[in-house]
Amino acid sequence: MMQDWYTGWGGMGFGPLFMIVPLILLIALIVILARRLGGGRGDGARERARSPREILDERLARGEIDHEEYQNRRKLIDG
Repeated sequence: MMQDWYTGWGGMGFGPLFMIVPLILLIALIVILARRLGGGRGDGARERARSPREILDERLARGEIDHEEYQNRRKLIDG
């Protein structure tokens, strides 16, 4: 009779649940913070978008295109 009050919400049935839920919330918080801070992956998702002119300049600098092709494409970009 004395133990009837103990088996409610705070009883033995829900005791492990109240220990596991805060642990799950803590792990979720750590994962969310790690994703927000970037995690140092360097996947480029947060890099700013480069303009077509910047891309063209880089291609010329890398030697992918010659100066004549650079001039032709630059005229197309500039309009």
